[in-house]
Formats: sequence, C-alpha cells, structure tokens
Amino acid sequence: MSTPQPEAIVLPTRRLDPALVDLLRSLKPGDKLRVTQTVRVGSRRWEATTDGVFRSIAYLETGVTTDRVKEDDVVVPVVRFTKPNGELTSISLDENSRVAKL
Repeated sequence: MSTPQPEAIVLPTRRLDPALVDLLRSLKPGDKLRVTQTVRVGSRRWEATTDGVFRSIAYLETGVTTDRVKEDDVVVPVVRFTKPNGELTSISLDENSRVAKL
C-alpha cells in the first residue's frame, strides 16, 4: 500500500527550489535517489550524502508545536527511502537539501 503524495511540498518559513519540488513530485516508489544535506554543528559545516530507494514523501509535525494551537503547527516535508543495507529511513528537507534521481 503506497502513501499518497502531498498536494504541495513546502517549508514552513522558507522556499524550496522549484526544481527540487518538480523532482520530488516526479519520484515514484522504487526510484533510486541520492540526498545531500548540509550539516551544521556550531560554526562547523559539512555535507552528508546518502543513497537509497525512494518510498514516499510525507510531512512531519515537529517539536512542542504539536501540543499547542493547531494553526501554530510547524511541519516539514520528509523523503522516506530505503538505504542499500535495507534500513528504512527518512530525511527532513530544508532549503539547502539536494535530491538527485540516479
């Protein structure tokens, strides 16, 4: 049973690159992909990349906002995929995320 794609793929406070949104909308379960994100800890930054097989796109409600007024909820889009070792995982997207179809 597959999860339906969300109608819109948006961030709560920033904009995703329209080319990324188009790519995400074109992905079908089973497509191979590569996700690259910028990791930041303090003043250090580096890129982390992982490959996998696309499963779906969903939204994740985050933080304490889920216990407050519904209109204040912060939700972020997540890409769900399976890593080569079989691990089911998901990555929250931000304005610096890059996704490539392999």
